[in-house]
Amino acid sequence: MKKLAFVMIGAAASGLGACSGNNQDAVQNAELNQPNADQLNELSNQAAMDANAEAAALANQQKLLDEENAAARANVVNPKEADEQNVSGM
Repeated sequence: MKKLAFVMIGAAASGLGACSGNNQDAVQNAELNQPNADQLNELSNQAAMDANAEAAALANQQKLLDEENAAARANVVNPKEADEQNVSGM
């Protein structure tokens, strides 16, 4: 029983000894997956241009809606004026 325990402890120690904290493959893989500064700048510039285009489109849409609203108000007859003109016919 003691021999089995020593064998198991020895096997565990050997297995853990193969795992070291200096794993360059893992470090290099992590570095490869990170974008560099130029890529980040390009992405941020693209996002800013997209946001500006979206803001311009929304401003244009708001302008069109305001124009439609103004046109709709211009065509509405004030009921008080209509009543006044109707009275003159009596």
